[in-house]
Amino acid sequence: MVRIMKPWTQSWPSEDRSGMPISSSKPSKWQLERSIPTLAVGAVILTAASMISVPRTVLATASTVAASNQRNMTSMPYPVFDSSLPMSFPGQYSKTQGLLNGVSTIILTTFLGLAACMVYAPKQFSRFLATVAPELPSEKVVEVERVVERIKPVNCTCHDTGKVTPENPEEASQGYVGDRSPPSTIEECQKLYKEQRAHELNDSELVEMALRGIIPFHALEKTLADPYRAVRIRRAVVSRTPGIHQTSTLESSLLPFEDYDFGRVFGSCAENVIGYMPIPVGVAGPITIDGTSVFLPMSTTEGALIASTSRGAKALNGGGGVTTVVTGNGMTRAPVVSFADIKRAGAAKDFIDSPEGQEVVAKAFNSTSRFGRLQRVTTKLAGSSLYLRFKATTGDAMGMNMISKGVQEALTVLTRDCGFPDMNIVSLSGNFCTDKKPAPINWIDGRGKGIVAESVVPREVVEKTLKCTVAGLVKLNVSKNLVGSSLAGSVGGNNAHAANIVTAIFLATGQDPAQTVGSSNCMTLMEETDEGDLRMSVSMPSIEVGTVGGGTVLEPQGAMLDLIGVRGSNDGQNAIGLAKAVAAGVLAGELSLCSALTVGALVESRKFSYSAEEKRTLTRRQT
Repeated sequence: MVRIMKPWTQSWPSEDRSGMPISSSKPSKWQLERSIPTLAVGAVILTAASMISVPRTVLATASTVAASNQRNMTSMPYPVFDSSLPMSFPGQYSKTQGLLNGVSTIILTTFLGLAACMVYAPKQFSRFLATVAPELPSEKVVEVERVVERIKPVNCTCHDTGKVTPENPEEASQGYVGDRSPPSTIEECQKLYKEQRAHELNDSELVEMALRGIIPFHALEKTLADPYRAVRIRRAVVSRTPGIHQTSTLESSLLPFEDYDFGRVFGSCAENVIGYMPIPVGVAGPITIDGTSVFLPMSTTEGALIASTSRGAKALNGGGGVTTVVTGNGMTRAPVVSFADIKRAGAAKDFIDSPEGQEVVAKAFNSTSRFGRLQRVTTKLAGSSLYLRFKATTGDAMGMNMISKGVQEALTVLTRDCGFPDMNIVSLSGNFCTDKKPAPINWIDGRGKGIVAESVVPREVVEKTLKCTVAGLVKLNVSKNLVGSSLAGSVGGNNAHAANIVTAIFLATGQDPAQTVGSSNCMTLMEETDEGDLRMSVSMPSIEVGTVGGGTVLEPQGAMLDLIGVRGSNDGQNAIGLAKAVAAGVLAGELSLCSALTVGALVESRKFSYSAEEKRTLTRRQT
């Protein structure tokens, strides 16, 4: 900020506070007019002093000249003047002496008048001196009408687009940018922003405007129409936000932001973006699913998880691979509405449960989408509140947005056309769905895709590849996944670690990570066949996945869907194919972990995660 001095200051420096030179041009007409009162006061004081001393001096001078012609006057060394007597001069004076005496008195009274001006109004007197002597090197005058603020360049990694750092240190210190133009003022920047030309500002100006709140922090992408530059500016703003010192290192941190298509993120996946988070991606398999071999992409930071899943996939392939069955396909949304009393709420429930009501609601719902098709509406009454659980197919999309639009339209029709104008919509989601929370209703009724995956693993493969026995696996599964989970009161948790595989595949393929809560519902079952082989299955009634929309629009995640062969829209079959891949991966992971637990090799299988000293300690204990 450059703050130029206001008028009427005591001193007039040659530079302002930022080091910028102050103009030394001649004073304006306005300045001269403001100096007139000062000059008038000084003139009055000077006149008064002169009226006291000058007349006497003039008279004395004249008398001295006359007295020099008188021959009878007594000579005296100095003239004597007595104002109380008539004009009498007892002495003889020369004409030259009288004139010198008068001149010296006039000079003295002039200095006295100037001194009076300095005492009376020093500021105005300083202005007067600057007015009459503008060429004095120590005094410079500048006319200032307002405070001017200029943007100072910031030293950041968000290099000013199209600008070059000035080589001249003087220009750099004064805030000049690479085009040798002075920094813009706040007013100039605001004008460009209001004219929707903020993209013409350099990065330093954009950072300052964002820090001041002129450009909304969340709207940089929309303002600049350049998502990549918006991310770069936002990193600089976060690093310079006052009072939050721990963020000052963001700009120089190792969080990457370059070489990424943020255009696909904006308005779809995330807001206030400052970069992207690289997570290692590996593949498990290949694994054969319904006769087709695929690799399973898994994004995780848990060591040994992908290796363990691959080992399970190898064992499953030894028995011919995995067979899957689709048991359910329908996303849910459950709004809650209220009425004045339970009679009106009961009447609405009866109508919606009737064939006529189901038809009316389905027609309204289906009118909002080409892909969304309502299957049924289930109702629950709690006092005067009515909960409606809509369940519908959503094509290849996971479907939450699609089904929400359909629900909104159905409620509008119920209120407007079905005789329930007194129905009050409390919430579009009443948690009877249930989304991203553990709930028995999802375990019982299903949500998303329901898949059961099964495989028969020959006894020889179990013993050779997994280093355990079929009987040992069956016993461990009962004790751990069935009895142990029941003692814990688990709902949908009758498994060893289904969430591990679900989350890793979700992250790799652009699914909603929070929906692993419901998608990990799984029951793992094992039994020994009459031939002594292992029959194993996982039942997963609520896998919430999609192959269009959401994070699937990002190219890296889309590439992983391509790896499985399920990217894009295919009349709902791609989403089902992804759900089958998830279930098959869970089956492989469950088999491998349970076999490791059976022989007590869990810690050994993860020993590469320990330090060298820890590895030596574990080895000594085992021997």
